[in-house]
Amino acid sequence: MLPVLNREYTINIDAMTSSGAGIGKVGGFTLFISGAVTGDTVLARISKLNKSYGFADLLRITSPSPFRRTPPCPHFNECGGCQLMAMSYDAQCEYKKGLIADSLLRIGGINCEPEFFPATDQLRYRNKMVFPISSEGEWGFYRSGTHQVVPLNDCLLGDSLNADIMNCIKDFFCAEKLPPYNEFTHTGILRRVFTRTSSITGNVMVVISVNADSIPHRERLVYMLRHTSERISSVILNINKRKTNLVLGDRNILLYGDAVLADELSGLRYDISSHSFFQINHAQTEHLYQKVLEYAMLDKTKTVFDLYCGIGTISLCAAVKSKHVIGVEIVPDAIDDARKNAENNGISNADFYCSAAEDIVPELIRRGECPDTVILDPPRKGSDEKTLDAILAATPERIVYVSCNPATLARDVKFLTQGGYTLACVSGFDMFPQTKHVETVCLLSRKDK
Repeated sequence: MLPVLNREYTINIDAMTSSGAGIGKVGGFTLFISGAVTGDTVLARISKLNKSYGFADLLRITSPSPFRRTPPCPHFNECGGCQLMAMSYDAQCEYKKGLIADSLLRIGGINCEPEFFPATDQLRYRNKMVFPISSEGEWGFYRSGTHQVVPLNDCLLGDSLNADIMNCIKDFFCAEKLPPYNEFTHTGILRRVFTRTSSITGNVMVVISVNADSIPHRERLVYMLRHTSERISSVILNINKRKTNLVLGDRNILLYGDAVLADELSGLRYDISSHSFFQINHAQTEHLYQKVLEYAMLDKTKTVFDLYCGIGTISLCAAVKSKHVIGVEIVPDAIDDARKNAENNGISNADFYCSAAEDIVPELIRRGECPDTVILDPPRKGSDEKTLDAILAATPERIVYVSCNPATLARDVKFLTQGGYTLACVSGFDMFPQTKHVETVCLLSRKDK
């Protein structure tokens, strides 16, 4: 029997999707229910039906799962940021481990049992936060699947200082009668606030994104922020006048302090600018990088290609242990940061190229640069066949693939295994507790080795 639109049903939740929604059935028909946890029995109303599946709205939990807990955040039911906070932490880890294994089997055709590394800190672990501002001037996060801002008084994943910073900025813009940005009319001033915290000093960079060339009385804003906390080490006004959803524009005005924030990873120092990519969970990143180096099996005879290298964090860790590292990244600012970071750490055996991997890798091979190991850490969309073909043409002994998306990882691993490699090891890391996201490190070895 097919379910009927707008009718209520009692549904047992047997599994969960990669986005954190519960999966249940009515008469063999699959339904997806946000907010439900594996093991729940729920009352839900059918909201949408397709040919082979549908969606239902959770009305109430009639029998809670043994994995369910009371979320510590009072905004959980409104905010879209923490999809798994209603699950016990052990259950969250099992869910994420299952996501990796299921993707590799279903998409990659590879049956494996990943090892999994839970997070040291389950709350207050994020060193970077981005808060959008509503057209009413409230700060918070977007409601799931919308651009409607859910007002917050704190976020338990980030530094507790963020709430004081946001309230200070809100008070200033209110007092100066500077209106919040409206993305539909492209009017107003205050768009977003971005904060980044150093794990070694506790210092905080504050970046304020505005739809203007400047703001009046900005020295007063700096004064207010500096008196909010001595930990605020820089205040930056980011100019973003484009009709875009990008967090930051291209131009910065330094209002106070340094243009970069100092941090460390694996004993190396990094100067991080507002536009730099830097892993948001410092403690787990240390563990993840240790696993990358373990899989890479480097020594002073090895040459390493680090593709999608960003500001060179993995590249420089590898350079300490290898003969030569070549980092490749398509973002010019990231390459500039990588070169500066190499110089600041006294590392001379790392070279960085601003290019697409599929273009530069064949050229490097023609020059005689043959990698023993290739490390790649692409964005969520994964790599592309041109880049993977270039890696296969380079015939490294080992490929270490770091991924934040199990589905695209499985797709690319399948391509590489069809090209002469075998999946040797898989490790999952919970870089993002309370959320649906998981980081994975895979080792692929050349079959003839």
